[in-house]
Amino acid sequence: MIYKKCKNTVVFPEVTSTDLYDLEKTFNCGQCFRWDNYEQGFRGFAGEYSCYIYKENNNIVVKSFTDIGDYEKFAKYIYHYLALDMDYANIKKKFSKDDTMKKAICFADGIHVLNQPFFETLITFIISQNNNIPRIKKIVDAMAKTYGSNVGEMYAFPKVEQLKDITIEEYNELRMGFRSKYVFDAVNKIISGEISEDIIKSMSYEDAKKYLMKIKGVGPKVADCVLLFSCEKYESFPKDVWINRALEQMFPEGTPDCIKGLEGIAQQYIFHYARFNLEK
Repeated sequence: MIYKKCKNTVVFPEVTSTDLYDLEKTFNCGQCFRWDNYEQGFRGFAGEYSCYIYKENNNIVVKSFTDIGDYEKFAKYIYHYLALDMDYANIKKKFSKDDTMKKAICFADGIHVLNQPFFETLITFIISQNNNIPRIKKIVDAMAKTYGSNVGEMYAFPKVEQLKDITIEEYNELRMGFRSKYVFDAVNKIISGEISEDIIKSMSYEDAKKYLMKIKGVGPKVADCVLLFSCEKYESFPKDVWINRALEQMFPEGTPDCIKGLEGIAQQYIFHYARFNLEK
């Protein structure tokens, strides 16, 4: 990892992936809900860090809204969060062995799968069920403002301990609707130790998916999203009506062998391409 530092800012120079990185596509592809357009980039949270991230020439610049203190720790976290430690050039070369995937990659170039915090990802994707992105973000922001901590004039997503005494009725006040009881169950299963992030990350993909689905309201799609976006299970392939339709049109004979083991990353290219190019 190579980085430069100045006051509360780290700059990742021209290292692997930065020339291929599209912040807008990455933050707006539906994998995260805590980033908003700001000046020439995006403002939001990478875990507990409130940041402003933008590209300058071929560099990725990350400015913290609070004192960084330990620059090495901050840079290491952001580097992994943004998936700058993955060789996307090689991944895309591998995927491009299939002509249809190559077409999707050319259109969706620059999307990266973020490495987000487990608890935040679990709860936000429970909230995402049968919901649209503006409303999801509104509920998640309300949850942060109500129960999270103030960080750099913004509110971090609450830690599980901050939600241990919150009732279903209190979640209802945030307009979660039927999802309130699912969030309540997830919080309590984590606090009790019935669900453990460490155990999930040590499991095979198949076992981890079954394990996550012990939480009320967590079905195959939500489980796959959590495993892909926070547990580095890159074979996870979240499916809904839209992606199934894309697969039918793009890969009627099944997905190509060249994406095996990294199906979740391929899914991001497929989904973005399908949104703008396929029949509705």
